[in-house]
Amino acid sequence: MVVSVPDARELSDEVLEALRLRALRGCALGYTEEEVANILGVCRETVCHWWTAYAQGGLAALPHDRTGRPQGSGRLLADDQAERIQQLLRTHSPEQLGIAAPLWSRRAVADLIRQEFNISLAVRTVGLYLERWGFTAKRPSRHSRDEDPEEIRQWLEEIYPAIEARAQREEATIYWADEVGVAADEQPALGYAPRGERATMDVPDPHVRANQISAISNDGQVRFMTYTRTMNAALFLVFLQRLLRSTRGKVFLIVDRLRAHMTPAVQAWVAARRERLEIFYLPSHAPERNPDEYLNDDLKENVNAAGLPHNKREVRSRIQHFMRLLLHLPEHVMSYFLHPSVQYAANLDM
Repeated sequence: MVVSVPDARELSDEVLEALRLRALRGCALGYTEEEVANILGVCRETVCHWWTAYAQGGLAALPHDRTGRPQGSGRLLADDQAERIQQLLRTHSPEQLGIAAPLWSRRAVADLIRQEFNISLAVRTVGLYLERWGFTAKRPSRHSRDEDPEEIRQWLEEIYPAIEARAQREEATIYWADEVGVAADEQPALGYAPRGERATMDVPDPHVRANQISAISNDGQVRFMTYTRTMNAALFLVFLQRLLRSTRGKVFLIVDRLRAHMTPAVQAWVAARRERLEIFYLPSHAPERNPDEYLNDDLKENVNAAGLPHNKREVRSRIQHFMRLLLHLPEHVMSYFLHPSVQYAANLDM
């Protein structure tokens, strides 16, 4: 791990003088100017300037005045302009501000700066600003544009609080369930390659995949079932049967509005077991409100991390291995509920 050092312009005159002497000693011992600069955290040109002056006139010739522009000077955006851009990035999507981009990339931020202040910045310069502001590149989460804000409000403020209150009265455990597919040719991590070349990986047949349905509670419990077919009502009923066999007391199960979850056969089966199981449905187009989605993300990120599997059996085995580990990590499962979109469902006694 590389240790960061403070900007030399922030150092006192005494510390700068010590750096100069150490730079000269390093050069005298045979280290290159670049090596000395990297060790001391200064520019190579600065070390070159010190060494050249010393070689020509000794210690008396060393420059003692501060050189270079003051920290922060030379920036093309004023402080108030930078604050304005940061505020817009945090509160708006590109589309909301008339920027032709699906998410905030460096190019999109450059377009925003040009639109707001008529200032044109190079993409690389925008990247430096973003780094300085604490913005980092991330894989985007998906948010449906068809989501109904009023339906979400009702779920968060009325429907789910009522479910939670009933669960407390009836001593029921609330589980959130969801399905996920894992393909053998998927690897969400980034890969490094020489500049100008693409990172590549050898992949198996793209049809090599396995699926899982899982359910989690906010106190860290996990139930899961892997399968290779398409989820349908019959398969969902198999999972519900296993869920009831592996739990005690009443279960409140929250799922999305997948057709397999809502068929007459499923509704009749659940109604006949109302003393043990009730099903509730999330708002439409709102997967981010389901804590189990964040288990799915974790699964996809880790299941192929050690290398891509070769066949469907191996994909399924890796899914099962990951999930069996989660059975013994309730605190990790509870952490899925800490995402801002699902904190409404978190265990307040964590």
